Amino acid sequence: MNPMVEFCVSNLANGSQEAFDILEQDPNLDVLDYGCLSYCSLCSETFFAIVNGDVVEAETPSELVKNIYKYIEENPLF
Repeated sequence: MNPMVEFCVSNLANGSQEAFDILEQDPNLDVLDYGCLSYCSLCSETFFAIVNGDVVEAETPSELVKNIYKYIEENPLF
């Protein structure tokens, strides 16, 4: 089972698309996008993704990629 990384379509449109595109190339991740993840206030303020059910945030798309990999490393599935 791969780690699951979920993005909100609105957040992708606000700039996190760059992070999505990078992470989507990793065959060891399941990267998905949804119409809404119900984090509207967070979505309008920062770049974020839901990683295995937990929010991971960043100030830039490249920092988001780094934070997601760091989160996965520190919180293995098994």
